[in-house]
Amino acid sequence: MAIKWTSDLSVGVEKIDSQHIVWFEKASNLFEAGKQGKSKEVIAEMFDFLEEYTQQHFRDEEQYMAQIKYPDIEKQKTAHKNFVEELTKLKKEFEESGGKISVIINANKMIINWLTNHIIKMDKQIGVYVKSL
Repeated sequence: MAIKWTSDLSVGVEKIDSQHIVWFEKASNLFEAGKQGKSKEVIAEMFDFLEEYTQQHFRDEEQYMAQIKYPDIEKQKTAHKNFVEELTKLKKEFEESGGKISVIINANKMIINWLTNHIIKMDKQIGVYVKSL
């Protein structure tokens, strides 16, 4: 279920795009670690990194949207908050399951689906707005 970032997912804002690329790589690494039977500790570290990186990316993105006075910033903040809650829930499920691969597969699907849909439906609008300035 690994997926790579492609240019059609470009928002048109370099900092956001570069962070999205890293995000896709890290989500893919999490899935690959699960497939390869890496230890629970290694996968837990990946979850921790992904969770931390996600929060940093959202802070950066929200700060940028505030700076450019993006009109849909509150919708973005709500979507970001919901994603962080889902990621936290998946991490907890992984820990409680004893490190089952099915949880990692579900985490990967959720992350990739959310990322792709969020970028296409919401983040790309930031780029459209920036071009209109």
